[in-house]
Amino acid sequence: MDVRSGGGDDRQSRRRGQGELEVQVLAALGDAPGPVTAAWVQERIGGPIAYTTVMTILTRLHAKGAVARERVGRSFRWTPEADGSGLAALRMRKVLDGEADRQAVLASFVTALPPGDEQLLRDLLAQAAEEEED
Repeated sequence: MDVRSGGGDDRQSRRRGQGELEVQVLAALGDAPGPVTAAWVQERIGGPIAYTTVMTILTRLHAKGAVARERVGRSFRWTPEADGSGLAALRMRKVLDGEADRQAVLASFVTALPPGDEQLLRDLLAQAAEEEED
């Protein structure tokens, strides 16, 4: 039976959303007592996730600057450099960096924000400016 057709296969209903696995990996690393192996992360995430999938996610997170790795013997030990919100910020920055007209992108982003988020952004920018002055 073709699982793409929604034919009742449980794997389809358990499919993770885009980025969800990255957030789960970062959360597991955040709970770690120190640098840990991919196998340790795999155990903490639980479910039927392959070791190779965990390695792929860790490698992608490393390329994004969200995790650091240190070679120990023939494998790596992994530590978080960002949490879930930091990962979202990295994604936003990557999108912004890929556009030629940063000002237009930022202007469109700000004008599309709901009033509460716009005020929060203004407050955060003011706070960052104050910290730079100190």
